[in-house]
Amino acid sequence: MSDSKDEVAVIETDAGKMVVELWSDVAPKTVENFKKLAGDEFYDGTAFHRVVKGFMIQGGDPLTKDPEEESRWGTGDPGYKIDAEFSDRKHVRGVLSMARSSDPDSAGSQFFICLKVAGFLDGQYTAFGTLIDGDDILGKIGDCETEDGGGGEKSRPVERQGVNSIRIVPRADAGV
Repeated sequence: MSDSKDEVAVIETDAGKMVVELWSDVAPKTVENFKKLAGDEFYDGTAFHRVVKGFMIQGGDPLTKDPEEESRWGTGDPGYKIDAEFSDRKHVRGVLSMARSSDPDSAGSQFFICLKVAGFLDGQYTAFGTLIDGDDILGKIGDCETEDGGGGEKSRPVERQGVNSIRIVPRADAGV
């Protein structure tokens, strides 16, 4: 296994490209899971299904590949859960973290990227990377028009915020 500092995740979206540095030193199992799913093309064709303005954008749900499953978006996973890996890394703009239910050990494939400081998540969610390129793309997705996504939260993008692919590549190949 190569050092994660030499590799980055390239998230190709309908809005453009974001590049994330992964923190295998603080969340090794989470990073390994993310890299495996990316390598299996698990994320290809998914979408950022939840956008909470001024907070975060969330994706990684395989159900978002199918518009007919829209009522279930946000509930999908890879068929397994991984254990939380809490650290002292702060949830600030651009930090990549695992989404989960109320059970800390319930993450699988869904992740979110913070739009601003979210200190209330620190030590409660597994932060495992940070955006190193594409902050403008993060902002564009974070500013998309949203509507009620169920449960009274205005977080469902009106227009699909597609994830075309997530690839793990050598940092030198990512153009950053």
